[in-house]
Amino acid sequence: MKIPPWPRRALTRLTRDASFLALGAPLHLLMGFLLFMDFGLAWECVEGGDTGAPVMLGGALVVTVCCVPALTVAQCWRFRRFLGLGIPRPGVRRPGRQFGYHCLAGALLGGLEALVVGLLVAGAAAALTPVWVYALPWQWRIEHLGLSTQAAYLCAAGLGALATVPTLAAALVRLETHVGPSWLGRDREEDLARRVADLTESRAGVVDAADAERRRIERDLHDGAQQRLVSLALNLGLAKATLVDLSPEAREVIDTAHREAKEAIEELNILVRGLHPAVLDELGLDAALSGLAARAPLPVRLRVDLPRRPVPAVEAVAYFVVSEALTNVAKHAREATRSEVTLTLLGGILRVVVTDDGLGGADPAGGTGLTGLAQRVRSVDGTFRLSSPLGGPTLMSVELPCPAR
Repeated sequence: MKIPPWPRRALTRLTRDASFLALGAPLHLLMGFLLFMDFGLAWECVEGGDTGAPVMLGGALVVTVCCVPALTVAQCWRFRRFLGLGIPRPGVRRPGRQFGYHCLAGALLGGLEALVVGLLVAGAAAALTPVWVYALPWQWRIEHLGLSTQAAYLCAAGLGALATVPTLAAALVRLETHVGPSWLGRDREEDLARRVADLTESRAGVVDAADAERRRIERDLHDGAQQRLVSLALNLGLAKATLVDLSPEAREVIDTAHREAKEAIEELNILVRGLHPAVLDELGLDAALSGLAARAPLPVRLRVDLPRRPVPAVEAVAYFVVSEALTNVAKHAREATRSEVTLTLLGGILRVVVTDDGLGGADPAGGTGLTGLAQRVRSVDGTFRLSSPLGGPTLMSVELPCPAR
């Protein structure tokens, strides 16, 4: 006979809850038994009636203390096996909360579990009373005719008890799912610290992956498209020099193509340097920033004080901060005549300061790229500060954590 879906789900849920509670009762009551034994031995020590009581008390206390982590492991397995609830075990940490759970909450929960399981067993036995009665010899049933009425009452009581057991068991299971993980698992501060560490690690991985992807694109452009454009420009130059019998229209076309090829090479060089300059990997920040300062449209005074090279991720962020800042100065700093870039490494902090003598008024919300710059700085846990009052000057300060390699 096929059981309908609703009763089958209810039966499965009751079986799961009953198994969970039946296993939890002895685990919870075991600690109560050990504590009762410890108090009894301590009382004998106070009375002084048994000379061996102190030794037995010491052994009992050792057993009680050793049972706490073992019971914690067993409880975590019970939650995971029957409820699918994983509780991260704190190990040797938080012994007071574990001991409190097994001694205080455990004793109360163990009693409730025993009551619910006992009610289930008693209800099932009472509901089957007619079966037990009809299993007796018929002569005995005739001699005790009133037994059928009593059996009917017991059966009704058993069925009523069985009807209440699923609700009680489900309520007790919900109570344990709130109490158990909060006492046996890690506390909120530990979870938050672990989450912050995981997020920091994953963010560092994303930053490294993005930097590696920029390096790959830079290599592909340098070794692929850029080389093809250089070859094209050379061929066009050779064509101009060797083909002397061309018409003026054809020569003009070749001159235009040659000029556009050289402009494309220059634009591609700028794009490649913007992605990830090779000189940054080979010679470090000083050389890379010197190239930026030399190409800037305004005079740039560069001061670099780096007793050691920063880690690659921080080095790349510092380079792009200076590159974007100088681009902003050239495009948006009104009446600026010069700029100054200072990099200093003090302890574990790389400080980047970019100033200009323009009229100020820089606004991160104005679409000047400052918002993206601040986000890039925050990607490595750095701090971004901007001071740009009307009338100038503008000062941008960036501090990047720079641990030793």
